[in-house]
Amino acid sequence: MSCVKGEPELSRSEEVRRLASSHKMVQKNVKLLGMEGDPDLQFLLKGGDLLKVRSPSWKKTRFFKLQEDCKTMWRESKKTFKTSQTFPIDDISAVRMGRQSEGLRKHTEEQVESRCFSIMFKGRRKNLDLIACSEDEARQWVKSLQKLVSNINSLDRQQTREHWIYNCLRKADKNKDDKLSQSEVKNFLKLINVELDDDYAEMLFKECDKSQSGYLSGEEIEHFYDLLTHREEIDVIYGEYAKTTGFMSPENLVEFLMKEQREKASLADAHRIIQTYEPDEHAKEMKLLSKDGFVMYAHHPEAMVLNAEHKEVYQDMHQPLNHYFISSSHNTYLLEDQLKGPSSTEAYVRALLKSCRCVELDCWDGSDDEPVIYHGYTLTSKILFKDAIKAIQQYAFKTSQYPVTLSLENHCSVEQQAVMAQHMRSILGSALVVSPLGDGMPADFPSPEELKGKFLIKGKRLNKLEDFFSDEAATLGDSNVTEEEESDDDDEEEKGKSKKKLKLAKELSDMVIYCKSVHFNGFEDARTNLSFYEMSSFKEGKAKKLAEGSANAYVRHNIGKLSRIYPAGSRTDSSNYNPVPMWNAGCQMVALNFQTSCSDMDVNQGRFLVNGRSGYILKPAWMRSSASDFDPITLTRGAWLQLKTLHVMVISGQQLPKVTQKKSSIVDPLVRVEVWGVPADVSEKETSYVENNGFNPTWNSTFQFDVCVPELALVRFVVEDYDSTSHNEFVGQYTLPFSSLKMGYRHVPLLNKNGDLLRSAGLFVHIMVVDAE
Repeated sequence: MSCVKGEPELSRSEEVRRLASSHKMVQKNVKLLGMEGDPDLQFLLKGGDLLKVRSPSWKKTRFFKLQEDCKTMWRESKKTFKTSQTFPIDDISAVRMGRQSEGLRKHTEEQVESRCFSIMFKGRRKNLDLIACSEDEARQWVKSLQKLVSNINSLDRQQTREHWIYNCLRKADKNKDDKLSQSEVKNFLKLINVELDDDYAEMLFKECDKSQSGYLSGEEIEHFYDLLTHREEIDVIYGEYAKTTGFMSPENLVEFLMKEQREKASLADAHRIIQTYEPDEHAKEMKLLSKDGFVMYAHHPEAMVLNAEHKEVYQDMHQPLNHYFISSSHNTYLLEDQLKGPSSTEAYVRALLKSCRCVELDCWDGSDDEPVIYHGYTLTSKILFKDAIKAIQQYAFKTSQYPVTLSLENHCSVEQQAVMAQHMRSILGSALVVSPLGDGMPADFPSPEELKGKFLIKGKRLNKLEDFFSDEAATLGDSNVTEEEESDDDDEEEKGKSKKKLKLAKELSDMVIYCKSVHFNGFEDARTNLSFYEMSSFKEGKAKKLAEGSANAYVRHNIGKLSRIYPAGSRTDSSNYNPVPMWNAGCQMVALNFQTSCSDMDVNQGRFLVNGRSGYILKPAWMRSSASDFDPITLTRGAWLQLKTLHVMVISGQQLPKVTQKKSSIVDPLVRVEVWGVPADVSEKETSYVENNGFNPTWNSTFQFDVCVPELALVRFVVEDYDSTSHNEFVGQYTLPFSSLKMGYRHVPLLNKNGDLLRSAGLFVHIMVVDAE
């Protein structure tokens, strides 16, 4: 690789003109990011050559640099008619030093390890595998990109909003003369996702064109921006409480917090808010909160719809493992569908970083005595078992420190099972639980707190755990002993078929401590014949029948034992099922296809959004008592009935994204509010749509919901682009537990279809929860 430092050459005059037109934009964006004079940012703005790797034979030099907006990477492309490509910094999920990606491990040699790095993207976008000229340069790229990603992620919503609007203004200024013509203003409006009536746009333009020059510049552009971003709803709220010479005093702020936001607030709290969020130093000295300060506070996470205290681990983590809902994945190795989609260690990384605590490994015999993972009897690609374990070990505890269960779907020969066991012992080391905690035979599960940083194996076991403490047990294990394979044949037509037999290696069997897989033969059999650590897996159809027809029996079963639910094999597209009925029946491991974006995954993400994103949510007390009479279907009287009325006013939206990136595409947004929970609580209501305005639509729509079992309910806000001729298109959503709602005037962030934050977009709502009469 030849290391050329710089872009394709420009003439001196072209270079001077280019630098002059971009310098102002760069300086403004650097200031907005708070990175003035930062050498790492300057390194990215200068750019450099990197070797892009796609295969052993496809390694090509590409020039990369940060664009003037400081939020988009540009790279030169050699494709015909496509001289450059870009990607937003926002799309980067991680930058990893070394040969950590599958592509680099497969397509490069160990000697270039120190010069390699990968840019990992959110969603389904492929990783970017790169090689720098030297180790120092690779480290500089990684350090600089990580710092920029971190700085952009730490911007508050107001700063993100300013950054985005400023760059849209610059983009609309086609000739870079720092002035906007009337046609450029219309172009800007389309960029920010709003289509104004021509007469209104002209009136707005003339109102701002004080110089009557036919252009907007300087303060005129600022005035135009102020008119466009003016939020009357904020003015009304602020004006109601700004009773001290047009500002909010600490006393005014306390009154607002207690009366409107239903928060316990003191003068000390008010002083802290003013000191933290007031941008005007003079107002801060006077201990007053201006409207700008009020807006800054209203956009901060502590004032948004999700209770900020629930962002940390706030639940008791010392209960037995089976007392928690546990974030669980199915076919974790797949990036796409389960017929011909690619298998990848990156799929495990993505699931674990989303706080998944139970991952699945479908294990089959591979060549060279190395077990592989793939979806058996399909065209999905294969990955080595040991590579999957390495990825799991590296990323298991990045998001959450609480235990990870490896659910083994074992189809291997006894010989390769022994290899699996050896890999898990050597790679996971002391973090792998291979014996019960404590001295004697346990009577119950350990807690997530006791298992912090630990791995559990779920799979078949040749004997009872009690044999672990028997001197005679050591002589019993035999690799030729057969064990009935876990059946997913719960469909009627499969019932007559003979069960497959699986030879089990003692080395692997002995690793199964707290999650021994057994066939389910009914609740009575489980209660009388199974130990606490013996658990069953249920296909979604079987689980649904039990959750509907024997709900209380299922709840009681899950008080003493663990259950894992998984999607039907007929879901070849890796689609998902609704997890809520399974949670309502107390099932802990409700496994979904994490690689598939859908409302069911949105709800799953919402369920595990809280408690520090630990992947563990404590079940309500009445789902943990062996005497529980809770039945989500019949809802007889009990501690679970806490009748509430939820009032939601959907007031306005901010910076809703386009559904397509065409400049002419403008959304017609509507908002749907959904309640997910026990059948009696399931409900949804929606606003009318606002025509041609995704920038600052207003609805002022009020809804009321009756909620019987709030401890199991979730609230989902969905924004769609209305279409009169076909299905509405998804714009964004946000789901959270009912019990984590904050009352009062709140901003609601929005997530895209992949579950990633839409940085500038959001809703403004008013929430009130009262006891039902």
